[in-house]
Amino acid sequence: MGPYLHRSPAPWEHANGCHSHLPGAMLEPRQQILPRHTAFPITHSQVRSNPEESVTESFARVIHGLTVEHLTDHVIQRSKRMILDTLGVGFLGTNTEVFHKASEYSKIYSSNVASTVWGQPDLRLPPTYAAFVNGVAIHSMDFDDTWHPATHPSGAVLPVLLALSEALPPSPKCSGLDLLLAFNVGIEVQGQLLRFSREANDIPKRFHPPSVVGTLGSAAATSKFLGLSMTKCREALAIAVSHAGAPIANAATQTKPLHIGNAARHGMEAAFLAMLGLQGNRQILDMQTGFGAFYANYSPKVLPNLDSHTWLLDQQDVAFKRFPAHLATHWVADAAASVRKHLVTDRALLPIDRIARIVLRIPDVQYVNRPFPDSEHEARHSFQFVACATLLDGGITVPSFHKCQINRPQVRELLSKVELEHPQDNLPSFNTLYCEISVTLNDGATFTERSDTFYGHWRKPLSQEDLREKFRANASSVLSCDTVERLTEMVENLEDLEDCSVLTTLLKGPSSPEMVSKSIYLSNLSTVLKR
Repeated sequence: MGPYLHRSPAPWEHANGCHSHLPGAMLEPRQQILPRHTAFPITHSQVRSNPEESVTESFARVIHGLTVEHLTDHVIQRSKRMILDTLGVGFLGTNTEVFHKASEYSKIYSSNVASTVWGQPDLRLPPTYAAFVNGVAIHSMDFDDTWHPATHPSGAVLPVLLALSEALPPSPKCSGLDLLLAFNVGIEVQGQLLRFSREANDIPKRFHPPSVVGTLGSAAATSKFLGLSMTKCREALAIAVSHAGAPIANAATQTKPLHIGNAARHGMEAAFLAMLGLQGNRQILDMQTGFGAFYANYSPKVLPNLDSHTWLLDQQDVAFKRFPAHLATHWVADAAASVRKHLVTDRALLPIDRIARIVLRIPDVQYVNRPFPDSEHEARHSFQFVACATLLDGGITVPSFHKCQINRPQVRELLSKVELEHPQDNLPSFNTLYCEISVTLNDGATFTERSDTFYGHWRKPLSQEDLREKFRANASSVLSCDTVERLTEMVENLEDLEDCSVLTTLLKGPSSPEMVSKSIYLSNLSTVLKR
């Protein structure tokens, strides 16, 4: 049998060749029913920690014990914004080369159960691989949400839950509240883990955070969605740690989006393996040689009792990007746009020949220091490129990272004039960094502007209408206008949705190419994101 005819058995298929129809057959008898929040009576021991409880056990207790009653209105509203944005950037990402390579590879796998690949009506994959390619799409342009401490929280979790919602038995139905609960459990686990290390507060230097905490967030969300026992939740986390981790050296390459796709897939696989009885270290989150291997100064703590639970998302919102590039470059774009107003009047062109020097005062983040980027992925991770493109064009949009835009002679000339400075007070943290830009002309005149917070940061969040417009612009690259509006309304009222299959049906995209032309789409997107 040739490699492209290989059929990978679904993780819920028995070794003796007998196939269960769906993963529900792997669940213990009390775990086979939805809704998840009513599948088990919550006992006193599940709500309260005991003095001898390990950190790992406390995470399993929280994953298993949280219910929709714990969700606050604030958390529901914030997580719905995250879901809407993640879907939009995922749809846009299905147009990228890295998505097409990942989906082409994944076609060699099949199973008796399949899930939707977003925006691809003719392509369905086993749930783990649907989660993988949808996760790749989400991060393929670095357009997804960013949290503090630094990670991209949604991309490793949402594709898993939507893939599973199609794979589970149709009765009882999976509701929007089930989805919101599992999503927030996956987000919460990531945030709690990141707070165990001072290193995690900074922009990463060694591991790409979504490949680490995202894998465990995926495992936690899967475990919650499937209603696993506390023991199985603990095992899923232990297995996920052995799946986690990817080096930051692959930032600014086509491989970086795989970090999100792999986190989604591997977290789901960890939960499936736990369901099959695979065991790992019971104290994996307690140990320096366990999860602590990923972060310096690792100091884990037992999670509080559920009767006093507060969500991290209640305390710390996420940032939504207005253009597809590393979050730190958004301060640069904001400051550069302000400086440009001193240099250009009305619709005049930037006087490149009059510019002698451009100085960027930014944190020392080496993987975003790319003086002459050669690819779209390098340009998305280049302080210098984003500054020069903003000065030249007045703003950054999706087409700004096309090869022809990167290689413009005017851009290369400006890049040659850029210098970086790293002030000691400008620390590499998304919560405190700033960008100051100075442009000096040939006559000695210097114009300086500074950005402490850009529009879209959690301190200056996008309005709901602007978030909708971003989603519409991104999703309309794949979906019809009618489907885009139906999805928008559905996600904004997700807590009232009785059956998630209605949502997943819309994700498939059009059955025929009733698409807006590319030129109209790009024009609309440019207009929205320049605001």
